[in-house]
This record gives sequence, C-alpha cells and structure tokens, in this order.
Amino acid sequence: MKLTFNRETLLVAFQTVATVAPSRSPKPILQCVKISASADQVVLMATDTEIGIRLSVDDIDVEAPGSAVLPVSEFGNILRESTDEKLSVAVSESSVDITGESSLFNMAFQNPDEYPDVNGSESESFLKLPAKLLKELIRRTLYATDNESSRYALGGVLLELNSSNLVAVGTDGRRLAKMEGPVEVVGAVDLGESNTIVPSKSMGLIDRALGNPEEEVTVSLSDGHLLVRTSTAMITTGLVEGRFPKWKEVFPNFADPSEINLTVGPVYSKLRQASIMTSDESRGIDFSFDSGTLKMHGLTAQKGEAKTELPVAYDGDPLTISMDHRYVADFLKTLDNESAFTISVQGNESAVLFTTEDGYNYIVMPLARDR
Repeated sequence: MKLTFNRETLLVAFQTVATVAPSRSPKPILQCVKISASADQVVLMATDTEIGIRLSVDDIDVEAPGSAVLPVSEFGNILRESTDEKLSVAVSESSVDITGESSLFNMAFQNPDEYPDVNGSESESFLKLPAKLLKELIRRTLYATDNESSRYALGGVLLELNSSNLVAVGTDGRRLAKMEGPVEVVGAVDLGESNTIVPSKSMGLIDRALGNPEEEVTVSLSDGHLLVRTSTAMITTGLVEGRFPKWKEVFPNFADPSEINLTVGPVYSKLRQASIMTSDESRGIDFSFDSGTLKMHGLTAQKGEAKTELPVAYDGDPLTISMDHRYVADFLKTLDNESAFTISVQGNESAVLFTTEDGYNYIVMPLARDR
C-alpha cells in the first residue's frame, strides 16, 4: 500500500476514529487504527470489540491499494507534530514508512489481516433523520448521564420511539434531560421501553462522526447492537445492560405552576458571576424571583458572597429556589445566547422544569437552602 494525503485532513479523521481504540488491551492490535485503501476509497476503522467505527476519508491519492495497521499513539503524534503539509505512507513486508518533505518515520509492520473486522448487520427496519437533529439529541442529553452509577443503567442515553418522534433521555438521578424530534420510521422499528440505552462513549463518538448537518442519517437496532450510518461513517455499538429509571414519573405534575420566560444569554452571564463565590462543597445558588427581577445569590464561608440581578417578566408571589449552578449551566450551554426558555416551578422545594419550544426538557432537583 502507498498513499499520499494532506496531514491536517487525515489528522481530524484519525482523531475521531482513534477515540474508540483502548489505551490498554490484552490484544495490542486493538490499540491501533486500521487503514484500508482501494482505488476509489480510503477507510479508517477502529474497535474495542464493543464499539466499532468505519470512516471514509476523501482527497487521498492512492498510488497502490492495500491495508496497514497504525498505532494510535505513534501515528497520532506524527500527524500532530509534523510540520509537513503532505505525508506519504508506504507499507513493506517489514515496516510502515511515513515520509514528509522534511521528515521520515519507520514503524514496525503489523499484519492487517489480524485486525478484527468492523461491520454492522443490515436491517430492513430503521429510522431516518437529519444529522442536525441527531446531534441535538446527543448534545442535549449526554451531559446528564452518569457512568458511575451501580443501581441503574445511567451510563448512557436512553432512546425510545413515541409515535414518529425519537426520544432521547439522560439522567444521573439528580437531574434529567430529555430531547425529542420527528423521524421517518421505515419498517417495524422496535426500540422497546427503557431497553435501548446507548453508552455515553458511543454517543460521543456518533456526535463527532456526524458531518454535514443537512444529510440524512439512519439508525437501526439488530442483535443487541445499535447501528448508525451516514454518507461517510458507520458506527456500531453494544448497549448498556440494566434498568433505566422510570423517567416519565420524574416529570413534575404541577397543578398551578409559576412560569417564567427567560433568554439564555443574560441568565448565563449573571449565573457565571454569581457562581464565582461557590465552592466544591457549596455549589448552590439561590434564584429569587420577585417584582420583575431575578436575583442570584452565591455564598460560601471560605470565599465570600456574590449577588447579581436582571429584569424578568415575573409578577407573581416571591419565589426562591436553590439549585446547583453547574446543573443550570449545563442546560444553558447547549443553547444559543438568543434562545428563549421557560422555567416552571411550584413552590420553593419543587423540582424545576426547564423547557424550550423545540422539544427540549430539563429537570433539576432543588437543593436545601440551609447549605
């Protein structure tokens, strides 16, 4: 095999695929990325036996087709540290040679035939949706997952179908994020109820691999594995085993809630200021709504006190809720500064519901105010 490529272009693709390769493994070949080149296509692939990815890379000059196994650490460092615009990879029976205008690297040859195949089984039933929507589903739920939980399967994002809407849910037991959007259902797709939990690592990989936001992506489920296909990538992943909480029961059933309409930018700015005086032991911020004003109050004995305020459209009874500033910030960071959202709450000790008009819901449990 011999091919020539733009170093920065391949670096971006290689870094995406390399996130799958384990840093340690009883099978050293899994700590590598396999590259396969034909006359009309170059594909990078990696797997840890639970997650696998194939990614096509354009604009590579293939002088001789073939395959090679590239160690993630060494080849990744070459791509990052080299100053050459273009590099060439040539494979012989004893070595893999990487050549640039001002550099030369020789790596030991590993048999590419020993690398596990990365393929996903085809299904006649699948979901079709825009890449932009899938990215939003991931971005607005992944941050709320918890890989440390032993009681529930919280180390992933739950996927469910609600008629023709795909629903994604992430929770760590203290907050819950839900996002849904319309998809095209082809065939008989059955995601089950609380069964299809995609590992957080896999969701992060899918997010990175999604390219053109306007292109259509397919999602299918077969033999306990989720398969995602784009025009350039194929990702297959096992699912998280265990029970997912009954998330629908978490949503508060308000009888007469207070609803406050807000804009992300001003709220996030004031929140960052108020959180300056919080600490790891005391993360609570008091959110006080009264007479057209939102006041935020952060206080710790070790650091001091911070107070901020901004005008809001609220004329109800005085209301104060204490929330972990990190949890509120996580929600705000997924939205544009100009985005509008609504806070719904009933009393000082109820769960707080954040909503947007495009199917995004977020629930935060309040903190005790005697922190």
